[in-house]
Amino acid sequence: MNVVMVHGFLNTGRQFGTLGRMLASRGHACHAPTLHPRDGRLGIPDLSAKLASFIEGNIPRGAPLALVGFSMGALVARHYLQALGGAQRAKAYFSIAGPHEGTRSAYLYPSLGTRQMRPGSAFLLSLAAGARALETLPTFTYRTPFDLMVIPHASARIQGAGETVLWCPLHALLTRDRQLGAHIAGELATLEARTAHQSGEPTHEPAV
Repeated sequence: MNVVMVHGFLNTGRQFGTLGRMLASRGHACHAPTLHPRDGRLGIPDLSAKLASFIEGNIPRGAPLALVGFSMGALVARHYLQALGGAQRAKAYFSIAGPHEGTRSAYLYPSLGTRQMRPGSAFLLSLAAGARALETLPTFTYRTPFDLMVIPHASARIQGAGETVLWCPLHALLTRDRQLGAHIAGELATLEARTAHQSGEPTHEPAV
């Protein structure tokens, strides 16, 4: 599976080092681009368009694709899926502490992207209105009750998505959480097995 991981506010793709190594050890091809500007000053749809360009340039059409987004990156990935046709290409979407219903911490920084992450923003309302695009896409959310960046932490939910609550002490440590990595790896393995079964590929079971 090609796994494209989208970093959060002011971060870079390097924040997925631990998760990327874990998934790569399971045979997945991991991609963690750094999208600029990292503070989202041009808006989340701008970063989403850059994500789409990266995917078009690096993932062949028809190749299996999964999206992992952390914090603001979860909204970037979701916009790509819903507004730019990504849901037609992707096999799964994993949202790690994405402020889908907004976060009060977004009032602390003056950029277009942070304004779009504030509760009740027109951007978030448009994502909610277009949520049907995710109905047929396996979608998973992760959050921690100790999150001091996504406030309230329940904002990380997406209606109808599978939800995992992690007892991780810090927002920034979520991408390194072993339980999170194991859960994503397990869901990817399930999806690959299901895809192989549907396509009639051999399962390599020993002969009897």
